Amino acid sequence: MEEKRQKAAALKYKPTDGSAPRVVAKGSGLMAQKILDVAKAHGVPIKEDKQLVEILSALDLYKEIPQELYKAVAEVLAFIYSLSKKNAPKPPGSP
Repeated sequence: MEEKRQKAAALKYKPTDGSAPRVVAKGSGLMAQKILDVAKAHGVPIKEDKQLVEILSALDLYKEIPQELYKAVAEVLAFIYSLSKKNAPKPPGSP
């Protein structure tokens, strides 16, 4: 039985740019592991979604994602936003 190679893709998104997210890194095997290692080292949240990573891996680097992917990527961004809110430092005196 053939073992599937791990894949990873990294997105960059700046809401202030007024543009869609872009795939800034993608790879499989050792490259996927390197992408994940760099993300972990920099505190970048990681969301596992095998179907989405397959689609993102087929896109050209640095080009905006197509409109058909907005909903799926928005779900990833919402996940990341919820993680950042949970991990954000609380102001002094808050519960």
